[in-house]
Amino acid sequence: MEVLGELEYGVEQLGGLLALLQGVRSGRASTRPELVEYSGLGRNVVAQRVVALQQAGLLREGNLARSSGGRAPRRITFCADAGIILTAELGATSLAVAVSDLAGNLNDIHVEDADITDGPEIALDRVQHLFTEMLSTQKGDVSVWGVGIGLPGPVEFATARPVVPPIMPGWNGFDVRAYLSSRFEAPVWVDNDANLIALGELRGGLAQNDLDFICLKIGSGIGAGLVSQGRLHRGAQGSAGDIGHIVISGSSNVVCRCGKRGCLEALAGGTAIGRRGEQVARAGHSALLAAKLRSTGSVSAEDVADAANRGDALARDLLQESAAMVGEAISSLVNLFNPSLVLLGGGVIGAGDLYLAQIRTTILERSLPLATRSLRILPSMNSDHAGLRGAAFMILDQLFSPALFQYWFPYETPAGHPNLTERGSRGQAA
Repeated sequence: MEVLGELEYGVEQLGGLLALLQGVRSGRASTRPELVEYSGLGRNVVAQRVVALQQAGLLREGNLARSSGGRAPRRITFCADAGIILTAELGATSLAVAVSDLAGNLNDIHVEDADITDGPEIALDRVQHLFTEMLSTQKGDVSVWGVGIGLPGPVEFATARPVVPPIMPGWNGFDVRAYLSSRFEAPVWVDNDANLIALGELRGGLAQNDLDFICLKIGSGIGAGLVSQGRLHRGAQGSAGDIGHIVISGSSNVVCRCGKRGCLEALAGGTAIGRRGEQVARAGHSALLAAKLRSTGSVSAEDVADAANRGDALARDLLQESAAMVGEAISSLVNLFNPSLVLLGGGVIGAGDLYLAQIRTTILERSLPLATRSLRILPSMNSDHAGLRGAAFMILDQLFSPALFQYWFPYETPAGHPNLTERGSRGQAA
């Protein structure tokens, strides 16, 4: 492994190269005259640096653009196919992987059942296997620029290590980065899954026009991704948005998987809904849930939702109680954060309109009028794979940050340089 050191390019030159590259990547400039206007650099400087970026395989010439007088300029496009990003999203009961190009476009998406409690080696070995299979089907020589992983628990972003994750036994402090970077010889970043869903919605989903929004994932656990002024807010260590462990009931005797009592997740998450449904079934208060318990030996949140949709009054009550507690916790975030959008995702949202309606009602009742004046509350598109897309953009944001671009550009690619993350840990990129 080559150790990156101080390089021959000057800071000013690298900054100019990155500015031009970002102009093209963002779509704000697509010709040399537009790059001159966008960057404020001179025409000759722009021409020289565009050539350098072309030689590095990052930009290419395109078709002629419309002329505004005189010779028509030629378009310049970003080489999104110069490398690939491997992305994975691990949930409590499922695993999804995909390949992304350098523009965040996903392909080869694969989803399967999995159990996060199996531990890191089993889960990550499966991820490695799926990644290897995907690489074997890529055409030509592929260059892996980075690996992005989402986990359903608190992650210290700088080290890529889970920290006391409540639903992930055996994962505490596990070096996910080292486990994967040695196999793929590429930089690896890891984040909480709710953060990556929020980032995916920001860059290519329902929140593309919102600078301030909250993205909730309500499943076995409950988490939130926070976006402020168009930037994902991770907090000092990476645990911002862990709404599932807000105390919603100080008198509750229900012990959360984090070891504390009265947490939102323990009272309103998918596991809690299933537990309450099973209690109702054992007590004989719901014929539908009792029948489910007899046939399968357990009751899940999905079973409660199905019973509610079939007219079971007690099942409906369980869902509304859960939704009211979730809505109350969100209302606190709305009052504190004042978002323009709240996106609701995760398996429990599949319970349907009843659940969503109760959340909306509670938020509007419990939040300040000014905070909800233009607030939109929408279900996210779970089939849109926002978490996988967010994992790709997490990698791209890091690689094309001023902090890291200077270290890999002289080599023309970050592939083969997994130790880039050591540079990134000294000062997190956006």
